[in-house]
Amino acid sequence: MADFTILHRDDLERSGRWLLARRSLGLRSFGMNLVEIEPGGSIPEHDELERDQEEIFIVLEGEAAVIVDGTEHPAPAGTYARLDPRPLRTVVNKGEQPALVLIASAPTTSGYEPAGWN
Repeated sequence: MADFTILHRDDLERSGRWLLARRSLGLRSFGMNLVEIEPGGSIPEHDELERDQEEIFIVLEGEAAVIVDGTEHPAPAGTYARLDPRPLRTVVNKGEQPALVLIASAPTTSGYEPAGWN
């Protein structure tokens, strides 16, 4: 395996509306995928208790909403939403164009330590 991988979004493996960034890049220490959500569509509502995952949704394009335990939070492009494992969550496209959302997750016990420069 190479020491690095560089891919363009168009080069990522696809599964329907999901762009499989984690698999395409060969990530081993955290999960990361892109999803294109059609107008009025959403990702499945879920929690991350079983996998003990902290999760982040980053809205790259479009007008979305993050719904946490039934409460809707507007999430236009540029929004970052971080969630502990417990709450139920989904992302809904509230706009008239597709929304593109980057989803990243890692176990809360991953041992992450911030670098000294950030």
